[in-house]
Amino acid sequence: MGYTFRFQKILELKENEKEQRLSEYNRSVQDFETAAEKLYDSMKKKEVLEENTKKQLTSGMAVQEIRHYQQFVTNLDHAIEHYQKLVIVSRNKMQEKQEVLMESNSEVRKFEKMKERHIEMNKEMEKQNDTRSMDDLSIRSFMYREI
Repeated sequence: MGYTFRFQKILELKENEKEQRLSEYNRSVQDFETAAEKLYDSMKKKEVLEENTKKQLTSGMAVQEIRHYQQFVTNLDHAIEHYQKLVIVSRNKMQEKQEVLMESNSEVRKFEKMKERHIEMNKEMEKQNDTRSMDDLSIRSFMYREI
C-alpha cells in the first residue's frame, strides 16, 4: 500500500504560490534594473554634456548654444530626478516581493519537513507491523511444532 501525504494538495498549492511569487520577484528585479540603468544613462549623458560644454566654453560658445545647453541640462535634471524616484519605488517593491517570497519559501519548507516526518513515521509503523507479524508467525510456528 503506497503512502500518501494527507497535506499533499496544500503542499502543491504552496509550491505553486512560491513559483508565482518567485516570478513576481524576478519581474520586480527586472523593473529595478531597468530603472537603475535609465538613471545611470541619464547621469552619464549629463556628465558627457557638461564635459563637452566646458571644452566649448573655453574656445567660445554662442549665447543661443548656451541657452540650448541650459535647457537640455534642465531636462536631464528632471529626467534624473524622475528616475531616482522610480529607482526608489522599484527597490521598495523588489524588497517587498523578496519578503513575500521568503515567507512563501518558509511555508513550503514547513510542509516539506512535515511530509518528511510523516514518511519516516509511516516507515517506522510499517517496520513495527512487520516485526509484529514476524513475531506472530514465530509464535504460531512454535505452537504447531509443540502439538
